[in-house]
Parts: sequence; structure tokens; C-alpha cells
Amino acid sequence: MHKIRFIAQKEMYHILRDFRSLLIIFVMPLMMTFLYGYAINMDIEHIPLGVVDRDQTADSRALVESFWASHYFFPTDAVPELDDPAKLLRGSRAAAILVIRPGFSEAVRNNQPFELELQIDGSEVSQAGAVVGYSNSLLSQFLREKMLAPGASMPGVTISQRVLYNPDLKSSHFFVPGIVSIILLMISALLTSITIAREKETGTLEQLLTAPVSPLQILLGKLLPYIVIAFLDGLLVLAFAKILFSVPFVGSFWLLMGMEMIYVTTALSIGILISTAVPTQQLAMQFALLITMLPSIMLSGFIFAVKNMPIPLQVVSHLVPATYFLNIVRGIMLKGAGITVLAPQAGFLLILMVVFLTLAVKRFKSSVG
Repeated sequence: MHKIRFIAQKEMYHILRDFRSLLIIFVMPLMMTFLYGYAINMDIEHIPLGVVDRDQTADSRALVESFWASHYFFPTDAVPELDDPAKLLRGSRAAAILVIRPGFSEAVRNNQPFELELQIDGSEVSQAGAVVGYSNSLLSQFLREKMLAPGASMPGVTISQRVLYNPDLKSSHFFVPGIVSIILLMISALLTSITIAREKETGTLEQLLTAPVSPLQILLGKLLPYIVIAFLDGLLVLAFAKILFSVPFVGSFWLLMGMEMIYVTTALSIGILISTAVPTQQLAMQFALLITMLPSIMLSGFIFAVKNMPIPLQVVSHLVPATYFLNIVRGIMLKGAGITVLAPQAGFLLILMVVFLTLAVKRFKSSVG
């Protein structure tokens, strides 16, 4: 018993001295509790809705107001174009577009048949289902309030719902592009997270520094091979996802390849930054997994809509590269979105890439200095 107690005390001593073990024991559970507690919100609210009101009457405006008052929907930051209202859907700036044709007010007051048009973005399956349910409920409530005389029949107004980009609402079409984003980020960061740490462990970093090259040239030289490897890895994952899950691909292949190049370079930059900050390969890999996997799954919009999260988590989500590439890969594969629609997402990825690379160079210079 004395020997067992001695071994237990010794093991506890090692655990308390090991920073990595303490990180897994205390930080990871707290981080997971925080993220799961705040980010998991199955109540889908604050859905961006675009409205094209061609009726322009008190009744049509009252219907629109009833949508805003429900707190399920909020108006988009841009007005839908009359000739192409679905443009907001392609850019993921709206989850649905409500089109009210002329004659709505007359139909309501005279109890005539009438169809409202609702175009829904089907690339986000759970949100599309919520839009269908909420819109039918709000329209029924609005029409009941319009029954002026006691015993009057319900006006014959219905919503013609048209689900775009994923008409069958297949969950695989929603999740597979997201999985591609997470795998690419995680693998790319892991690849480069051990590069500098390996040189430190093997003691070859000093030899490398004696060569007539600058720290920036060393980092770029180490980064370039991994860009090629990660890019080919991304091609493999995309092809596998396409063949295995039959995810539609309606956009530009070359545009997606260009965006993938920016994305993997950003992810590799995260790995390089980690590698300059930690002393061992094992610790670098643990950090890479911790920093990339959990935030990407919880905060990128892969499972839970970012706009339903608390404001602080929404801010953090903008620092996660997968947030942008997830919109890009879904936009290109499912919606056929072009460069003009996806330029803001690509711009944010480029900014993150420059920031991570700059931090890595500064960190590397200070560590070797």
C-alpha cells in the first residue's frame, strides 16, 4: 500500500508539473463547457429575410411588420433587386426572400385566392425548415386578425414556397461542405505546427540560422511545400466528398481552387505561428488541434447558425477561417456564387493570412534573437 501511495504521489507530481496535462485537465473542459453552453442554441431566430413588396398597401406593409414583430426574422442589410431578388441568397445575405405581388390587399379584403412567393435558401437545412414553419404560422395569424366580421371565413391567401439550391433539404448537402472546411483547416495547421518545433527538438535550428537567409525566408521556404501538399489534400477531400455523397457542384471549379489556395495558406500560417511559440512537436500538435478543431466545429456555422450566438461568440467566430471558407464552399458548390458575391469572404481570409504570417515572423525573430 505504501508503494502504491508513493507511485500515486509521484504521478500526481508529474501531472502538476506537466503544462500539457494541466491544459487538458482544466482548460479543455472549461472551454468545451463554455462553447457548448453558449453556442448550442437549437432555437432558430433572427433569420435574415429580404422583402420585395410590389403591392405597397397598408395590408402588405402590415404583413411585413408582423414578420419583423415576431423576432424570428429581421430585415437584410440590403434591399433585394427587383429583377434578381435571389442574389441575396447566393451571397448568404438572406435566408429567404418574401415577394408580395400586386393584388395582395384586394385578395385579403375580398377573400380571393392569392399566392405569396417565398424563396428559401436550402443550403442551410435546419434554417430552411424553420423559415417554412415560421412563415406559415405568421401568415395564418395575420389572416385571422384580418377576419373583420364574426364568423367570416379565412382569406384564401397561401405562401408558395420555393426552396433553392437544395430542394430536397438533404442534410449531406449541408454538412459535407462544412466537413471539408474543418478537415482542411485542421490538417493544414497540423502539418506546419511541427516544422519549427521539430528543428528545436532535434537541435538543427541553430544550423539553419547560420545559413545566409532571413527568418522570413526560412518561414516562407518551410511554408511553400506544405501549400502544395495541403492544396492537393483539399482536392482529394473535395473529390471524395463529391463522389461519395453526391453533393452538387454548380459553380466554378477554378474559383473554388483559388479560394482553397487562400484558405489552406491561412490555415498553414496558423500552424507556423504555433510552431514558433512552442518547444516540442507534441505540444504543437495539441495546440493545433485545440485551436482549430473545436472553434471550427462550434463557431463557424458548421452546425449552429452564427447569428443565433451571443455577440461575444459572434465576434470570435470572425477570427475562425472556417467561418469564411464554409460560406465560400457552400456558395460555389450549391449556389454557383461568383467572385463578386464571395469577394468579402476571400478578403477576410487574406487579412487573417497576413496577420498570422506577420505574427509568426515576429515571434520567430524574437525567439531566435
